[in-house]
Amino acid sequence: MSLERELGKRADSKCELCGRVEHLKVHTLAPIKDESLNKSLLACKICVSQIEDPEITDANHWRCLNDSMWSEHQAVQVAAWRMLSRLRKEGWPKDLLDMMYMEDEVLEFAKSTGEGEADPDKLIHRDVNGVILQAGDSVVLIKDLKIKGSSQVAKQGTAVRNIRLDYENETFIEGKVGPTLTVIITEYVKKL
Repeated sequence: MSLERELGKRADSKCELCGRVEHLKVHTLAPIKDESLNKSLLACKICVSQIEDPEITDANHWRCLNDSMWSEHQAVQVAAWRMLSRLRKEGWPKDLLDMMYMEDEVLEFAKSTGEGEADPDKLIHRDVNGVILQAGDSVVLIKDLKIKGSSQVAKQGTAVRNIRLDYENETFIEGKVGPTLTVIITEYVKKL
């Protein structure tokens, strides 16, 4: 029996990632060159094109991974893990990755393409104590700060909830102090 027929039988003639039934083809996971049942999956044209070209990735298309990541087949698990890792900045994929479990050798194969590795150029925001800050965290001011462009003074001990990170400067975060959205220097905050 051909690989395509075996995969079609395994996948019930549907894309193993998103469930579409049209334009299906065998997709062999990189870096493997030989097609095998454990390293290949049946995928639609949309999934394959987005896997192969990160520039055209549509994050909303991949919400289907919420279901397919639980597949018992290694190739589907690996493809789901790689796409979730690629989309980690979206927020929801990180939650799914935290729930996902894979055997050590399967996870090692999933990481073999470099997907999911930390970006060395990524900015890391740290508070006054060196604790890493993430979008959505809450911080407290450690000194009184005058807010530029207003007569308002943000007092020491003021909590700033649901901060946003400046992706161009690791020393800046944004948050609301009272009704005003303002930029705050990270050396003047402590993570709650």
